[in-house]
Amino acid sequence: MTATPAPRAADEAGPGDGLVRIGAIVFIVGAVATLATVAPLFFGSEPFPPVAYAVCMLMGVGFLIAGAGVLRSIAAQRRRAREAGASRQAKPAASTAGSPAA
Repeated sequence: MTATPAPRAADEAGPGDGLVRIGAIVFIVGAVATLATVAPLFFGSEPFPPVAYAVCMLMGVGFLIAGAGVLRSIAAQRRRAREAGASRQAKPAASTAGSPAA
């Protein structure tokens, strides 16, 4: 049987949650910049300078930040599950060790 960690409260931020939020914000900024830099190509106006295209790279950076947050959250959940399993296995062994032999 697998040990499952105790669920967290809904308002409690776990490890990696902040990275996921920051990554989402950075991704959205990059997505808006991408839409803004592609729009002049459809309207036939002058394209933006190369710096604007560099801001579009924030989409990928945001995706990587959010991915790092997800991996950090997964690692923390696995660590809690491993500790819960180890403490469950240690309890029965400790309780039988103190019983008198017949």
